[in-house]
Amino acid sequence: MGQEERALREEGRFEVPPFPWGFESEEEHYKRRRVENRRTRMRTARGVDIFTQTWTPTDREPTALICMVHGYGNNTSWTFQNTAMLFTDMGYAACASDLEGHGRTQGLKGFLPDVQGAADDCREFFQRERERPEFRRIPAFLYGESLGGAICLLIHFREPDQWDGAILAAAMCKISDGMRPPWPVADVLACVAHVFPTWAIVPSKDLVDKSVSNPYKRELARRNPGRYAGRPRLGTVVELLRVTALLGHRLQDVDLPVLIIHGDRDVVTEPATSVALFERARSADKTLKMYAGMRHSLLQGEPDANVAILLADISAWLRLRVQRWTPPTS
Repeated sequence: MGQEERALREEGRFEVPPFPWGFESEEEHYKRRRVENRRTRMRTARGVDIFTQTWTPTDREPTALICMVHGYGNNTSWTFQNTAMLFTDMGYAACASDLEGHGRTQGLKGFLPDVQGAADDCREFFQRERERPEFRRIPAFLYGESLGGAICLLIHFREPDQWDGAILAAAMCKISDGMRPPWPVADVLACVAHVFPTWAIVPSKDLVDKSVSNPYKRELARRNPGRYAGRPRLGTVVELLRVTALLGHRLQDVDLPVLIIHGDRDVVTEPATSVALFERARSADKTLKMYAGMRHSLLQGEPDANVAILLADISAWLRLRVQRWTPPTS
């Protein structure tokens, strides 16, 4: 990107391209970035038909596998692809699946009645990828954004000794008070959700406006054809509140190398909860990075200068742990 285009983007004067990376076709973009993108469908043990993607650098052997989980309302086929390719640029492979009710995975759009079940779907897919010959002898890390960060913790709790580390970006261990339905509305909604869980009637502020700092990237996020842009569904909201309450009581059970990143201007998930996670986690290897002036959407929502800071920290953290890794003896 040239300086002129960058300036236009920062000032909010821009033309939004047809793809999240620009105007070149998907095939051209992947070829230029030296990335192979493999897409599959799989039926999980729960009977959910999930859409999956794996990104592998073609110019070198990957030295780690990053297993990624997207956030609420998002999917793997728009800007989340850009995040995956940030990891392939570092020399790692990446994989991700659309959550139930999101993107191209089975389910009513925006309806996620069982977050633990969705975590198990991800875990099943990740295990399949980790058993592939090209990934079997390299370390594997979890990466989760927002709700995806919460799901990474649920995966870790299911198999506490199976991961070489996790990167949690604005993890949804608590929903910000400003985004939660006020009392007594929350209690009323919980009661109604038992009868009408799929109703999309929960009052909510615009997540994109609240999450994305850069005006160009904000409009790009809105153009995501797979994004769920409707009001939150009753059953989903009740489930998110339940899961975040559960995680709030289990922060001390986190026991793997972990990099926690959060913007101090995040009004969607609580930065203070990331601080609490850092303080209470049992992990001997834990790092907290709090970024002044940054919002909820970090790698795909901040100005490029801020993204460069984030990437430098993530790259350094991963590089050190990949270098330290030794393959299992069995």
